Amino acid sequence: MHDSSNLDTEKSDASNPTALTIDNRAIGAITLLTLVNLFNYIDRFIIAALFPDIERELGISHFQSGLLATAFILVYALTSPVFGWGGDRGVRTRWIGVGVAIWSVATALAGFAKNFATIFAARATVGVGEAAYATISPALLSDLVPKSKRGRAMAVFFLAIPVGSALGYILGGVLGSRFGWRHSFFIVGAPGLLLALLLWFMRDPERGRFDDKDELKKTPLAQTYKELLHNRTYLWTVAGYIAYTFAIGGLANWMPSYIRVTFNLSAERGMLIFGGITVVTGILGTLLGGAIGDLLQARSPNGYAWLNIVAMVIGAGLAFSALTATTQIDFLWRLALGELFIFANTGPVNAQIVNTVRPSIRATASATAILAIHVLGDAISPPLIGAVADKSNLAQAMLIVPACFLLAGILWFGTYQRTTKQKISS
Repeated sequence: MHDSSNLDTEKSDASNPTALTIDNRAIGAITLLTLVNLFNYIDRFIIAALFPDIERELGISHFQSGLLATAFILVYALTSPVFGWGGDRGVRTRWIGVGVAIWSVATALAGFAKNFATIFAARATVGVGEAAYATISPALLSDLVPKSKRGRAMAVFFLAIPVGSALGYILGGVLGSRFGWRHSFFIVGAPGLLLALLLWFMRDPERGRFDDKDELKKTPLAQTYKELLHNRTYLWTVAGYIAYTFAIGGLANWMPSYIRVTFNLSAERGMLIFGGITVVTGILGTLLGGAIGDLLQARSPNGYAWLNIVAMVIGAGLAFSALTATTQIDFLWRLALGELFIFANTGPVNAQIVNTVRPSIRATASATAILAIHVLGDAISPPLIGAVADKSNLAQAMLIVPACFLLAGILWFGTYQRTTKQKISS
């Protein structure tokens, strides 16, 4: 059984003189990866802002709109293990570049959709491209920075989640109102082709650059999965991530429509409000969470786990409070504060995933986590919430979101307990 979450981080970093600083090449690579991740989330969530217009023109229901999110997520999750295997063995930057090119073309193709089947196929293909990028990038990032700085590096990288998602909502509202939903897909899909070209020529860093060399040995795929299944810290982290992703999927896909319906706002104004809140709270929450997580982890092997638990419990309470608010102003400040805590765990939870496994299996570990969190998480929540909304109303359906945030915090407590036991036994 291999569970490396209790490895001595400072000892590993101190043994490598390059671990003391992050060089300019690494900064440039992190910047490019973060930029690509930004467009990743713009492409992913622009459709949420366009749901009402797509539903009206193509004649589809809330449930079918939710299935458009599921189409992307399921293909994304199911093809992730393939790219994880390739990322642990091939040139990672080129695998990523191919994936970015595929998703960019697929995003643009959605603008040509004539019915539900054709837009479903286009969004499913976006998932193929993003699987290459999302599975390999965390492993590549872990070879750009030392362990003691990975929480912050992951926070910068995953800062693209709230910012890109918010820009997706904003661009969807603005571009959709001015040019129509079809042209919105054309516009946001094009920049990815340039980013794909830059990635193709980006240098792939040395694997395990900041890790113990005896952890770099290759293992057969079956042995790799057996190792992951026996890694309890990894399993508890992924379990909580499933509940978290389920909630995020519901929040991201249906909150724009909830704001428009509940407060009777135009598409453009509703997207600007929600997008603006997500940008500000996402930046602050993600960066603060990454920095605080690194500080806590330096003092205790429970640092990341403690932050994840507390942030999720508080975030869940605030999300419930926002959804039961009776005035727009109460809703907005509660939502903003809730998102601040919800985004705080982004860097720490992903740092914990890569830190708890060996360098030679990180892409596979990330791919397995992606498969689990999406197939059991946000592949299910958008159509489920849509179906509940069709039967009752969107306000009641959205209450599923805070319940799942709370569940995430409870499951992450299993990670805390496991780490504590390891510390005591050592």
